[in-house]
Amino acid sequence: MTEVGIVAFGAYVPRLRLKRAAVVAANSWYAPGLRAHGKGERAMANWDEDAVTMAVEAARDCLTGIDRGTVSSLLLASSTAPFADRQNAGIVKEALAMSDDIATADLSGSQRAGLSAMVQGLAVAAANGVTVLAIGSDKRKARPASEAELVQGDAAAAVLLGPGGGVAKLLASHSVSADFVDHFRAAGEAADYEWEARWVRDEGYAGLAPRAIHGVLAKAGIEADAVDAFILPAPRGVAQAMSRRCGIRPEAVRDDLGQSVGHSGVAHPLLMLVHALERATPGQRILVAGFGNGCEAVLFEVTDAIASLPRRRAVTGWLARRREEVNYLKLLAFSGHLELETGMRAEFDQKQPLTALWRQRRAVLGLVGGRDPRTGEVQFPKSDIPLGGNLDAVGTLEDHPMAELPARILSFTADNLTYSPDPPCWYGLIDFEGGGRMNVEFCDAEPEDVAVGREMRMMFRVKAFDRQRQFIRYFWKAAPAEREA
Repeated sequence: MTEVGIVAFGAYVPRLRLKRAAVVAANSWYAPGLRAHGKGERAMANWDEDAVTMAVEAARDCLTGIDRGTVSSLLLASSTAPFADRQNAGIVKEALAMSDDIATADLSGSQRAGLSAMVQGLAVAAANGVTVLAIGSDKRKARPASEAELVQGDAAAAVLLGPGGGVAKLLASHSVSADFVDHFRAAGEAADYEWEARWVRDEGYAGLAPRAIHGVLAKAGIEADAVDAFILPAPRGVAQAMSRRCGIRPEAVRDDLGQSVGHSGVAHPLLMLVHALERATPGQRILVAGFGNGCEAVLFEVTDAIASLPRRRAVTGWLARRREEVNYLKLLAFSGHLELETGMRAEFDQKQPLTALWRQRRAVLGLVGGRDPRTGEVQFPKSDIPLGGNLDAVGTLEDHPMAELPARILSFTADNLTYSPDPPCWYGLIDFEGGGRMNVEFCDAEPEDVAVGREMRMMFRVKAFDRQRQFIRYFWKAAPAEREA
């Protein structure tokens, strides 16, 4: 088989971190037993973040310093993708301003779908000598006052896979597939139904995970004690128990990010893998396993190329971009459990003309403007007629991607009258480096972060929900850039 591996990696963790103690305190009258899960915090997506927007950010992080034109396939794994019959991977592809001539696909149906996407991507890369971007992203919805509400978190992670050793070469992979139902979510339901934890641990993890782990080690011809990093997202203590059972050294078991992020579902094996790669050294062997209707196990060996990978935020960088949140009601409102009075100002039609979206998709989803090659002037949106210079020309503007360009605030407003799910509504005029101005909404903004001249970074977010037709409109917003790691 052609040698393949991980070429690059990236992640995204939402800025809001909800203190679990606040959730426990609010529910103590009803469910005092939740105190056992009251330590730490969980990542909480804002109202305008979902599995698609988080996937875009993880992919941007992963593709730092890499020509996006080299990617031939994009796989998006999620159990909470916003569209059931519209390819969510296609939205991510448009936001990344990639060519139409690539393959895209959604994967779902199991918590190991993220790792399955990576395994499928590695197989495609090996067979065809191409580069594949695999992303896992989840914004899970748990019932209020449940254990799941506390232990889950929102996040995304991405790996770029390709021929050659990359930064971590594939040694082997092994899959065990079984219809073991530890939890399920029927079509149309918002939250999972969980089965008894001890049975899941003793019959599920203990029965299936060792088979996958022993299988991948046998294929690679490597002893268990040669594993330097062992990753198995699982309830507390399970990864340690599986390491003992399989002969993996206790010190190889990696931080499950439970105290800082929470379990991010489909994304979590990839998120922990990215976290391990951040601090990996050449020669280390990383075994990552993903449980869900069976178990997937993949073994990598880190190469010398890890030292020359361009700097990226990865998990550590996004964890540092943190704002503590203690308002439990925000979680309920942002996840749709709490319906607040929106007022008359929210009563306007949010319909997205699909014909206009198709014709303007590179501007709306990709934030691609136009640049006049003769004058250097930038226009957004791009038009057939250059606006400056009184030049007699039609269709001469070249594409000018603006999503990765830094911008600075020229003017701003914090509007408490306009409807926003998270008031006030911040917006203003920004000036892009190299030319081009735009009046745009801000996201992740606080009063101390917003000032004239402050550098901003564009982020792909939900623009509005069309409640009448259940459609989501996406666009780009500007976030303060100073919080970047």
